[in-house]
Parts: sequence; C-alpha cells; structure tokens
Amino acid sequence: MIAEIKTLTDYKNCEKTLQNAIPCVGVGLHSGVKVRMVLRPAPIGHGIVFKRTDVSDKDNMIPVSENTVVDTRMCTCVGNKDGVTVGTIEHLMAALSGFGITNILIEVDNFEVPVMDGSASDFVTLIECAGVVKQDAPLKAIRILKEVSFDDGKGASVCLYPAEKDLSIDFMIDFKQSKAIGRQEYSIILSERSFKDAIAYARTFGFAQEVEMLRSMGLAKGGSLDNAVVVEGDKVLNKEGLRSENEFVVHKTLDAVGDLYQLGMPIIGHFSGVKSGHMHTNMLLKALMSDKSNYEIVNLDDYEEAALKSFRVSA
Repeated sequence: MIAEIKTLTDYKNCEKTLQNAIPCVGVGLHSGVKVRMVLRPAPIGHGIVFKRTDVSDKDNMIPVSENTVVDTRMCTCVGNKDGVTVGTIEHLMAALSGFGITNILIEVDNFEVPVMDGSASDFVTLIECAGVVKQDAPLKAIRILKEVSFDDGKGASVCLYPAEKDLSIDFMIDFKQSKAIGRQEYSIILSERSFKDAIAYARTFGFAQEVEMLRSMGLAKGGSLDNAVVVEGDKVLNKEGLRSENEFVVHKTLDAVGDLYQLGMPIIGHFSGVKSGHMHTNMLLKALMSDKSNYEIVNLDDYEEAALKSFRVSA
C-alpha cells in the first residue's frame, strides 16, 4: 500500500520561510562597526543557518543549535568547527521563533548581528516586509515529557516542565541594587500575536558602570541610549524613559524565547526562568537533549488532532 502523500493544504502547521530576501544595515553592539545583514529564504529542512560573507578562507556556514553555541557571556554566540562565529543572535532568533520561521539563511558581514534598537521590533518589521510563506512539510515540535532543570548554585535557575499545548513562560528578575528595576515577574503564552504585541518591543538593558567596564575591555562599543536602556543607580538615563513599567523582565523573557529557539522548532511545555541568562538556557537545552526520555518529537498537526479527540472523549 502506498502511503498517502500530503500536500501543503493538508497541513495547518507547516515549516516556514521568507517569501523574499530582505537586507538591513545596523551597528554591532560590541564591535561598534556597521554590519550588513540579509535575511534569505531557504528550502525545507534547511534550518536556521548564518553565513559570514566576510569570510572566504574557512567554512563560513554556521547552523544554529544548542550544540553550536560557543559563548554566552554577554550574548548568545554560535560558531562552527573552523572557529567562525556570529554573536548577539538572540533578538533575531526570538523574532524567528515568534513567526515560526524554521528555514532561513542569514548573511552577515561581521561577527555579530546588528543590535538595531536593542529589541526585536526591527526584526519583526523586516520579516513582515519580506513576507512569510508556508512550505510543503509538516511542522515538528519538541514535547517536554518530564521536568528538566539547571541551577547555577548562585540563585539563578531555569526549568522546563511538561504541558498540554503551546509554550508558556514565566520569568522573575530581582535587581536589589537598583530601585529602577527591583523585583519583576512576567508570564505569557507564546504565539505570533503575543510575541509581536507583548514581547518584541522590550530593549536590552545595562548599568552605566558596567558599560564603562565593558568598553575598557573592548566590548559594547556600539552600545548607546539609542539601542539600550541604561540604568545609573536608581535612575533610567534614557530621556524617553521605559516603554513599559516591566520592560526589564519582558526583555529577559525575549532573550529566553530567542535562546529556546536554538532547537529550531516550537516547544510544547512550560519554561520558568529565575534571574537567569543566556548560559542558563543553553545549559538547560543541553540537559534536555542529552536524554531522549526527556522529550519526544511530534508532528504538530497530528499531536493537536489527537489532543482534540482526547478532549472530546473526556468531555
């Protein structure tokens, strides 16, 4: 018997790519130099891959996965076996996650993605201008089967729990050294609409004294009040102030969304972050994927159909 071959119209949840290529130019957060980036459509099964167009004497292709992350100190940085890297990918990755983009080629002519305004808003605009198209392949998702966690022993922790559907997130930060930030909590169920409306706007942030220290180390050369919220003591230095009262914790949620998308597919589960950062989320994903009993890969259409039938029977 020949297996039924599905067509695009049979899939509600499909792999996605861009309809058109779209370029942009911005400043690198750490290098401070102009970065040219082009987002390009890619075929089914391609995944999320960076290409360093300024590198010709080595392998310049860098696929994104939890195992290609090579640095998480100030951002998320991925690299290949030849040591070619691209950093500050998390905000763009969050936008790709928000739109469900599974296949894309990202060309950059420097070692980092442009920071834009410090949030994911400009990347949302780029993707909407390029257009998103469904591809003739079912969308796979990773379903969390049991609790997996990572704790750094210093008060920061992350955890993934099983859930019936979707990816829900809760996050807590506690910056006792500044009343401008303090303790904040945030929860959301991730979808394209909730990402664009409730998360994408939130900018990266830092402390004025840290900025000076980083610059003395040759970092944060492109950081400014135009692309980051800067806090000094108990004050926000940006003249326009915050975009929301909880912009700090929302941005940490944005970072988590981008880092979780290192898996290249949606997650069915619940993520909890407590005072955590890029390193914690990457370590969590490595722990998750190290044991196949932690998860299963499902065809999202089939999973949702089975869940709906189960609900109808129980009702």
